[in-house]
Amino acid sequence: MEEARRSAEEIRSTAGLGLVERGRHVGHITAHLREAILSGFYVNGDRLPAERELAQQFDTARSTVRKVLFNLEADGLIERRVGSGTFVKRDDMSIGDTHDIVRRVSPLELIEARLAIEPHMTRLAVLNATAQEIAMLGSILDDLEGCRTDKEAFSRHDGIFHEWLARSSRNPLLLHLYRQLNAVRGHDQWDAMKNKILTPGEIDGYNRQHRALYEAIGRRDTASAVKHITDHLEKARRDLMGAGGS
Repeated sequence: MEEARRSAEEIRSTAGLGLVERGRHVGHITAHLREAILSGFYVNGDRLPAERELAQQFDTARSTVRKVLFNLEADGLIERRVGSGTFVKRDDMSIGDTHDIVRRVSPLELIEARLAIEPHMTRLAVLNATAQEIAMLGSILDDLEGCRTDKEAFSRHDGIFHEWLARSSRNPLLLHLYRQLNAVRGHDQWDAMKNKILTPGEIDGYNRQHRALYEAIGRRDTASAVKHITDHLEKARRDLMGAGGS
């Protein structure tokens, strides 16, 4: 049994993560490993590859890998045991309920829920984000702005941008709630709407709003940042309503 488990761990350590883009920074690697854990690629109790192996797989420095593991540990997704390695630590008791909600929530309901949460989340990010977190948000935004003609990449990086905003609020419950909301992006209805809405021109419009939001956060301008995130989500709601009626 133990030998079979070790074999499964070895397969997971080499199978999926080698397919990611090389040389990516902390935010990208954190997002990839988080998705691997949340999707069940790694399960509770699995040992992650060693720092050296992860550095090789992601073509990055071990110091970058240590920052990634620190982020995952802060999120409660892993635990690091001295002399033993890094292990997945995830309670899956509520996954079924979450998946059931995700199937029933419409894209418009998602935006309405985000309007209820993200303005205050942004307010806290302006107040609490460190200079390093703001710099990371800017790096993610640079990648997001490079997704003009790729709907899938834009949607993925948009999720990373807003999740990093949630992280920067320094409120772990808001971060958890945002991740639950973001799970709706995998909904079939969301895919259908995304294909209707995300033209290069619309993506440019969303990214101008992202840039204005980022700059307001950098200035620590709470009122402006809250206005920008609200305008951004209101635009998304109008676009969804228009696509639904077309």
